[in-house]
Amino acid sequence: MTTPVDSPHLPQHGTPGEPAQADASAPRYSPLHAVHVAADATFTDFAGWQMPVRYSSDLAEHHAVRSSAGLFDLSHMAEFRVSGPQAGAFLDFALAGRLSAIELGQAKYSLLLAPTGGIIDDLVVYRVGDAEFFVVANASNRAPVAAAFAERVDGFDAVLADESDEVALIAVQGPASLGILEAAAGVDVPGLAELGYYRCLPGTFEGERMLVARTGYTGEDGFELYLHPDAAEALWNAIAAAGSSAGLVPAGLASRDTLRLEAGMPLYGHELSLETFPSQAGLGRVPVLSKPDFVGKAALEAGAPDDAPVLVGLVAEGKRAARADYAVFAPAPAGADVADTAGGASEAPIGLVTSGALSPTLGHPIALAYVDPRYAEPGTVVSVDIRGKRLDFRTTPLPFYRRKKD
Repeated sequence: MTTPVDSPHLPQHGTPGEPAQADASAPRYSPLHAVHVAADATFTDFAGWQMPVRYSSDLAEHHAVRSSAGLFDLSHMAEFRVSGPQAGAFLDFALAGRLSAIELGQAKYSLLLAPTGGIIDDLVVYRVGDAEFFVVANASNRAPVAAAFAERVDGFDAVLADESDEVALIAVQGPASLGILEAAAGVDVPGLAELGYYRCLPGTFEGERMLVARTGYTGEDGFELYLHPDAAEALWNAIAAAGSSAGLVPAGLASRDTLRLEAGMPLYGHELSLETFPSQAGLGRVPVLSKPDFVGKAALEAGAPDDAPVLVGLVAEGKRAARADYAVFAPAPAGADVADTAGGASEAPIGLVTSGALSPTLGHPIALAYVDPRYAEPGTVVSVDIRGKRLDFRTTPLPFYRRKKD
């Protein structure tokens, strides 16, 4: 018997597999809300949670993560524990990947599919014991993930528990993150420096057990710390103190979005949806079609239509960024005045931007868009209607930004 990865085993509230909250319409607050208020954070509603969108400026927080480190509150994320003799078999059936094959302490990105092949959610699964897994889902999809899991666990010797309300999540992202965590008072994580990418291991903070992972959503090195909400504020303060001389800053959802966009990482509700097949989103390698069965397999084997739009990266010169829901068009014919086609062009768009920004790191506009597959080849020139003007963009492989590794 191998030693389990110690993660927060916390008392359960509500029915296993179902979100535990008294009033779904009431605003929800992170256990770190008072810390954010004291830091003069600006808040936004995200999946019913009041979460910090920024503390100082989006650019300052973005650049801090790229150059030193940023401290993120991700306590709104949803967490599920799956345990029992057939926990791995259940996840193999419920999810598109082969989760039963991952090693103790390993993490794996996977997809929860509908029977139609569309994406209910993208999530990360950690193996924390021989017969125990810790699943992290998007906050906005907690209810549909819980419902799908509860339905699919039937017939398996496995126990499903929704631990979302009993787990706080703090992330430290950036090249200085390892040194900051090692210097943080009260943090004890043996083997932290040797922890590999997409791996996790047990640790403690002031005696409180926590799970430490090295995954991340920014394109930088970094760590995620899962622990009881009662210890979250003290841990946040300890990390902030340790990183004060290293350039660490608290970072909000706005910088997290531009960081993940530069890293070419999809966001549910933008690049991923129930109408999206994994292959359209560049995630065709995630489903393991050699598995005997999993929900959505038949639909994936049938395949998306040949003309289904596919996700591409777009880059441009200048400073005018394409934003979500901007239309993408084929380029104007040679010799045509692009300005004359703005706004009133009769041709149909060939795609739609899903995320876009002026890249703080690269200094030029970048975007993700779904386009007609005939225009997906890297280097293809397309145009985006930006407030009535057609501007040229060029398709490019993802990611836009890749960190330099030691």
